Amino acid sequence: MSEPLLEVTDLRVEIPLPRGTVHAVDGVSFALQPGRALGLVGESGCGKSMTLRAILGLLPRPARIAGGAVRFRGQDLVTARAGHLRDVRGSGISMIFQEPMTALNPVMRVGDQIAEGPQHHLGRSRRAARSEAIELMRTVGIPDATRRARAYPHELSGGMRQRVMIAIALSCQPSLILCDEPTTALDVTIQDQILKLLLQLRREMGVAIVFVTHDLAVIAETCDDLAVMYAAQVVETGRVADVFRVPHHPYTLGLLRSVPDFDLVRESLDSIPGTPPDLAERFEGCRFAPRCQFAQGDCLAGPIPLLDVGGGRTAACIHHEVCAAAARSDPVVEPAQHA
Repeated sequence: MSEPLLEVTDLRVEIPLPRGTVHAVDGVSFALQPGRALGLVGESGCGKSMTLRAILGLLPRPARIAGGAVRFRGQDLVTARAGHLRDVRGSGISMIFQEPMTALNPVMRVGDQIAEGPQHHLGRSRRAARSEAIELMRTVGIPDATRRARAYPHELSGGMRQRVMIAIALSCQPSLILCDEPTTALDVTIQDQILKLLLQLRREMGVAIVFVTHDLAVIAETCDDLAVMYAAQVVETGRVADVFRVPHHPYTLGLLRSVPDFDLVRESLDSIPGTPPDLAERFEGCRFAPRCQFAQGDCLAGPIPLLDVGGGRTAACIHHEVCAAAARSDPVVEPAQHA
């Protein structure tokens, strides 16, 4: 196997607050090979988006990286000079944000916003960058691109604004795109169009993708590999099809059991009891134990590392075999793809 394009090792992000320090990302590790797509999935507040922002050094104040490494093409971005990190943004790694209306400059024409990256990172002239911007708008499916390049963000629909964001992300020919729930604010029809567009661009351009979402169906459609996050930690990793078929962590099993089965009439959906822990508190043992149907006394004895469960998979559960057996005896509903 080739060297990872992106390798995150024991990444920790802290947010100092008056009530205490919030450990927003706590020992997250994963790797991404060139041209592959990795999904980061979990409940809101589990640290998915904060992980993406830490990769690019775009943490909101007062959050800070407290430890760990983020290696892109072998070089650690955590310790990199500010100038090198600026060069990596756009030319090596791009990011598509959740809400384009807040990510785009409201007083700048969208064509100029797309052209800005090639001018700065690739040394294109203003005219050449403008021409490339219009061509990129056509590539991402924006009709009448020459006219719409002169539009301001508020003059475009939500779907068109998201396509502009994708064009910006592609403008400097990156090898990795970080997608922070890019379809959450869109209706289901536009969501499907954007997801198909990302898949098409990945096939044609060979870019790698990290896709953050809480929608398991999106993961099923877009990703090769999966990292499940709970309470600021990664609790399970593996190929998407393998994890969905037989999860080895009870939290993953709970997520999959909550997926609606449209062939089965039920009064209510399955749910995970309880609530996630407060990330300002320190923990002993498994963070999911208070909500886990398989928890035993040894689950609280100490930290639970990611264990090798075979087949290139890991799970942070010392009773993962019990969880897998439960999944096999009562198979979960695998999330249906949008397409």
